[in-house]
Amino acid sequence: MIRRLLAALALLAVAGSAAAHKASDAYVTLRVAGADVTARLDIALRDLDRDLDLDANADDRLSWGEVRTRWSDIAALARAGLATRADGTPCTPSGPDGASALATHSDGRYAVVHLAWHCAAPVQRLDLDYRLFARTDPTHRGIVRYARDEAPLQLAVLSPGAGPVRLRLPALPAAPAPASSEAGPLATTVTIAAAPAASADIEAPSGLAAFGGFVREGIHHILIGYDHILFLLSLLLPSVWQRRRELDRATGARRTRWVPATAARPVLVGVLQVVTAFTLAHSITLALSVLGIVDPPSRWVESTIAASVVLAALNNVWPVIAEARWKLTFVFGLVHGFGFASALKDAGLARGDLAAPLLGFNLGVEIGQLCIVALVLPLAWSLRATRTYRGAFAGGSLAIAGVAALWLVQRIFDLSLIAG
Repeated sequence: MIRRLLAALALLAVAGSAAAHKASDAYVTLRVAGADVTARLDIALRDLDRDLDLDANADDRLSWGEVRTRWSDIAALARAGLATRADGTPCTPSGPDGASALATHSDGRYAVVHLAWHCAAPVQRLDLDYRLFARTDPTHRGIVRYARDEAPLQLAVLSPGAGPVRLRLPALPAAPAPASSEAGPLATTVTIAAAPAASADIEAPSGLAAFGGFVREGIHHILIGYDHILFLLSLLLPSVWQRRRELDRATGARRTRWVPATAARPVLVGVLQVVTAFTLAHSITLALSVLGIVDPPSRWVESTIAASVVLAALNNVWPVIAEARWKLTFVFGLVHGFGFASALKDAGLARGDLAAPLLGFNLGVEIGQLCIVALVLPLAWSLRATRTYRGAFAGGSLAIAGVAALWLVQRIFDLSLIAG
């Protein structure tokens, strides 16, 4: 079991990167104007490099020259990753894909591609088929902001390869019928309203559906956030044990050591305290960061998250804070909240539209966190009195500290020591 645990942690080290907690996202801003649809698509250079091998000289650093010379391939990949249908009919790609450009998001540089489609008639119902990286990265998500004309942008989170998704646009304004050409007192002007079925199908987006999208994104974000998972595992490993002072018969001195817990209730209370402290802490800083009240540098946040994992894991082997571990969890949870915030900040939400996304995303993070607790805690409880678990506790804690220390060096010095 110990070897399997260490092997799994080694795989996490290989899979993790300097920004291990940041999901693979692309950002789409889509506008509908009459029969025309335009989109700006921001794609992470690291994702493009994985699929297109942009780093021609293999020095682990993408230059503008390397990106620019492959721009036609980048534009082709972006074009293949998006397809639109208006009222059931495919729209036709139109116009050039725009000049090559780069943009900076919280987790690095992104290529900016402009796309356009022309539809057979003014768009009433628009379906977007998002397929970017569907075959190469199952964790990828598309953060889509969309609107008709200059209306406020709505937001949706799409998974690649899920098939066409209806973007609920506001109804087109009703067009007045031409005035009657007959003169006289009986001449009237008639306004023809849109068909009831079409109006019902293109009402404003469902608030519940949008909220559910952010809940799913929060679950997805925590489950692919290796540093957050390792931090949580570091807190769960000692949860089924308790500290006991015993007399060392050989030396006559008293020492304190970990022993298996005998009652389930104190264990559950302790886990509840830790989870609650982490939830409250990261909720505070998540809101402060997304609202723009506090905005620490990304590298500082990522480095401190890695340091929190190192300290939490080492605290298991050499306890400095053995009791009331929820206090340590709360302090480090504040930093993890800034890490969670990057997923929402890059979506470009307007300040007035933040309440539902914040609540939904945070709820999703908690659901994902509780899923991890539900998987790990029963297994730890059943094995707590075995020699296997004692070895896994020490070895696993040291392995977690080692992986996180490697991330810490990467993030402080902006290095690429392990692939990711």
